[in-house]
Amino acid sequence: MNNNYDVLSAYSKDELIELIEIYSKNWLAHDGVWFQSIEQKLGMDEAMEHDINAWTKFTVIEAKKIKDFLRLPERAGLEGLAKALSLRLYANINKHDIKLEGNTLTYTVIDCRVQSARTRKGMDFHPCKSVGISEYSGFAKTIDDRITCSCCSCYPEITDNSCACKWVFTLNE
Repeated sequence: MNNNYDVLSAYSKDELIELIEIYSKNWLAHDGVWFQSIEQKLGMDEAMEHDINAWTKFTVIEAKKIKDFLRLPERAGLEGLAKALSLRLYANINKHDIKLEGNTLTYTVIDCRVQSARTRKGMDFHPCKSVGISEYSGFAKTIDDRITCSCCSCYPEITDNSCACKWVFTLNE
């Protein structure tokens, strides 16, 4: 019987990077499938309630695992947050930008696979601001409990048409 390392060691670095992208896309597809199942049966409000509940829990799990992988200190600051945000499951499949300035970090999702997929399917945009607030705040607090998060632009409250969404993280010392 082969263990996972034996199987994965047969692939090149480029193939493993491609596999990570496939895993990320599969994970995101699953996230969309369960959400749309609830949305279709019980409506957007019910789906959003479950989405917020799921992301509130998942984002902490994801942040802890990334924090451990990066061997970040308890209070990793904005530099640690920047590294961790870059390793999230969807970071390699959503085009994004990270800017650090003083005690703030701006995270901009330039192209969002979720909104693009919903557009392709003729669906309304996912009203992700409320989920994003919970998700990004929880992720940042797990990386460093001094970091707060605010939304600059996210559907349904778009204030910057140059991106899908924009978030500002502030290190409060």
